[in-house]
Amino acid sequence: MNRAVLIRAIAVLAALQPCRLAIAQAPDPRGKTSYSPVDGVEDFAKVVERMSAAKAGIMSRQADLLKERYDLADRAAKGVKMTRGKSIQDGVRAKLPAGAASWEELAAMKPDDVYVKNLWPRGFLPLPHPNHAEGGMVFPQHHIDEIKKQETRDLTRFDLDFDLPTHFLPEFPPPIFLTTRPDLGDVSQGQLVTIMNYFKLFNGILNPKQLEGIRLLVTPVPQQQFNQTDDRRTLEPSRGVVCFDCHVNGHTNAATHLVGDIRPQAFRHRIDTPSLRGVNIQRLFGSQRALKSVEDFTEFEQRAAYFDGDPVTATKKGVNILERGSQVHFMAEFQSLLDFPPAPKLNIMGRLDPSKATEAELRGQELFFGKALCSSCHPAPYYTDGLMHNLQVERFFEPVMVNGRYAASDGPIKTFPLRGIKDSPPYLHDDRLLTLDDTVEFFNLVLGTQLTAKEKQDLVAFLRAL
Repeated sequence: MNRAVLIRAIAVLAALQPCRLAIAQAPDPRGKTSYSPVDGVEDFAKVVERMSAAKAGIMSRQADLLKERYDLADRAAKGVKMTRGKSIQDGVRAKLPAGAASWEELAAMKPDDVYVKNLWPRGFLPLPHPNHAEGGMVFPQHHIDEIKKQETRDLTRFDLDFDLPTHFLPEFPPPIFLTTRPDLGDVSQGQLVTIMNYFKLFNGILNPKQLEGIRLLVTPVPQQQFNQTDDRRTLEPSRGVVCFDCHVNGHTNAATHLVGDIRPQAFRHRIDTPSLRGVNIQRLFGSQRALKSVEDFTEFEQRAAYFDGDPVTATKKGVNILERGSQVHFMAEFQSLLDFPPAPKLNIMGRLDPSKATEAELRGQELFFGKALCSSCHPAPYYTDGLMHNLQVERFFEPVMVNGRYAASDGPIKTFPLRGIKDSPPYLHDDRLLTLDDTVEFFNLVLGTQLTAKEKQDLVAFLRAL
């Protein structure tokens, strides 16, 4: 018998055990249509009534999933803060699966054994959207509150809320550092940049093109869930969203969404909003990295990504067509000025200065460029190779339906820069890793690097210094 067939046969037998993940029937790999319905047939008031009534159950189901997967306690790391002072969460938060005595014991196992014994941590499975069957942009409550205060623009959805606890999110609002004016430090002055204050904050610092670029980045435009039609998820007609509603201050607030370029719905990935810091050194953009410049990305976002990749729906809801030679260029020029936060322990080559680093950080650096294999994809000084890599995590688990998300293969994912990484939780492309400790544990399993508990602690110390 073929080895792969044997493994799966054993897995089927193991499925009879109570500890086994409930394996749902796989969804049809081909959807009935690529298109969303355009002409609504249900009265808007009935949609609101139906979806509002379902909201509590949907959020409770997602909360139960998070509690099952993770330790969600607010447990700050000692002596380490984000750039503006928010605490960083400490420790591995994914729960060790029943049947594994320790993370080290689990890491010593081969992928086939993890698969057969159903020992892949549930916290390392793909994370679904708060309501995966519905999808769409969802914002943390503190961002909703501040936008409502400054602009009277309401980003509240009547059908669902953001799901992850605030202490696992980036600091709000984050600082802004410019490649052109490093002498100024945080040019946001501790404020959330919006259409109400951008001119006061940046006039005299940016040139006219860049100033117009940031104006466009904070100007509301229609989006799939936030628009003036009855096909929306806001009680009142909405002016829409701005680029900086997700990429807050050119960084991120961890707002979530679904990729627009995968069908059917169950196969779509949850999005972890990436930071725009250091976008000038990146060369792959968009959820499938098919876009080769920040200009391409900027134009594509409002033409297609805002509307789940459906130009028919975009036309109905009021797509904002940007002019490439001026608007797109101006927006991209400002984004290319966004710098990484200062890293005082790094030298000009992106390595630790031995006179400033701790012994643990130096040991972590040696592991990063050696045994842990991190630098294979994340070379200094920006800690990215600008490529995509397929981790083939499906080697470790049987595909399973989780709250509407078919947790199977991820395919190639982008190598994001690790500079300033402590400011950008949660991690991986779909938020499934809540802390840097989780991230190290995840890659220790995926890469089979057999790090000891002490080595993993040292590696986390180094990542926090980047």
